[in-house]
Amino acid sequence: MPTRTPNKSDFPSLTVTLTPPPPSPQSNNRPPINILLLLHGLGDTHTPFTNLAASLALPETTILTIQAPEPLPFDIPGFHWGDDINFDSRTGALDMDAGFSKATKLLLEDVVKTVLVGKCGYKLREIMVMGFAQGGMCGLVVAEKLFSDSAVRSTPGAGAGEKGEELAGVISIGAAYPLSLAGKTRAQGKSRTPVLVLSGRDSDIVTDSVVKRTKDVFEFVEVHRYARRGDTMPRSREEMLPIMRFFGRRLRSWQGVPEGSVEIC
Repeated sequence: MPTRTPNKSDFPSLTVTLTPPPPSPQSNNRPPINILLLLHGLGDTHTPFTNLAASLALPETTILTIQAPEPLPFDIPGFHWGDDINFDSRTGALDMDAGFSKATKLLLEDVVKTVLVGKCGYKLREIMVMGFAQGGMCGLVVAEKLFSDSAVRSTPGAGAGEKGEELAGVISIGAAYPLSLAGKTRAQGKSRTPVLVLSGRDSDIVTDSVVKRTKDVFEFVEVHRYARRGDTMPRSREEMLPIMRFFGRRLRSWQGVPEGSVEIC
């Protein structure tokens, strides 16, 4: 059980917004049992996702919207999750896949392990990530890093994937696992963090080969494509439905649990 809900002072070096869940009589004044991290895309800020957090109004879930730590160069507005700034050789646009070592350490070690697990008492299974474009790609890297690091530390002789730690899930909109990290030796098996990938029809970004690359890293990968083209955020109830179903399956609830109950792991 979480000991407390995080607050802004827990993240002194980051720009964050915390959105509480709507009031619920079933909570019995317990802290929200879930944490959802929202990660914006390349060149954006946390503000649009803060608005999204308010509109989601997820029960029993605190939503932590995080602004990427690195500003874009040349006085271009917005922030990014990459280690560097790369340009796509085909389009000349900024490349999402720019390395994620710094962001992974920040999110996994500082945010998840130090604050949410260490200070607030959340379990990894109670923490979910949803990101758009580069933010979604970064979320997938965080989940894989969590698994691979813990699998390496696991008991020798354990079956592949048995000891790797997992999150409640990762939702990646308009991006999948990065090419720059693909093809590495995976003796530890696949991450068991469930993944939902959304994209537009006939996407040039989330292609069949990109989906396969993601399935090579994660054991459970669900893919939904919009009927329209374009890898943007969902624009309709129909496009949002796979996300809400994923929330329904993976977010935990106190509903029906008597006050004072103790979870035995």
